[in-house]
Amino acid sequence: MHTENNADEGCFNKDAVLPYELRLKDFEMAMQDIYDFFSDVNSLLVAKGLYRLDDMLRPAIMSGLISDMLTSSLARHSRSLVENKYFNGHPDLVPQGKYSNNAVKAGEEGVEIKTTQKSGGAVDTHGARNQWMCVFVYVLDTESEPAKSRAPMKFTEVYLAHVSVEDFRKNLRGELGTRTATLHKAGVENLRKNWIYKSSAT
Repeated sequence: MHTENNADEGCFNKDAVLPYELRLKDFEMAMQDIYDFFSDVNSLLVAKGLYRLDDMLRPAIMSGLISDMLTSSLARHSRSLVENKYFNGHPDLVPQGKYSNNAVKAGEEGVEIKTTQKSGGAVDTHGARNQWMCVFVYVLDTESEPAKSRAPMKFTEVYLAHVSVEDFRKNLRGELGTRTATLHKAGVENLRKNWIYKSSAT
């Protein structure tokens, strides 16, 4: 069983604009942290005859887990960003010392982390904001048979750009739905201009 992936140094954009003293190496190490975690966990699960974590988790939970892990890892490797200590606060990463106790309910300084399986980086958010938004695109192999031959989770794209409220469109929802917003066509184009990482899905 192939359980391990590696971030490809040659797939990073050396011309990318990086705020808050971020480095391409920070992204590479954060991605590798996630790869190592899934490799370790899935090797243990499969050795016990159990399903891989990729196969057990529902898509929304998987995406949330990867987002939280990337946020934590980027904060650990970054020189100036830390995790937002406000529960469910925005953005996920804030500049060290910018906000009291590094906690803010809704701040404009920092980087929001999103993950999606949608190629191109279009992702739903809980609201239109002026923000630095970072989107990690990943692929999962949940169909190959036998299951033990399935490829490990892989990041294929990473984007990072400063977007504004005007870059979003609001998504219609029913009475029980959660109101969300997504970058419109021009907003997505703005996001994709500053790509950080691009790799094939195979």
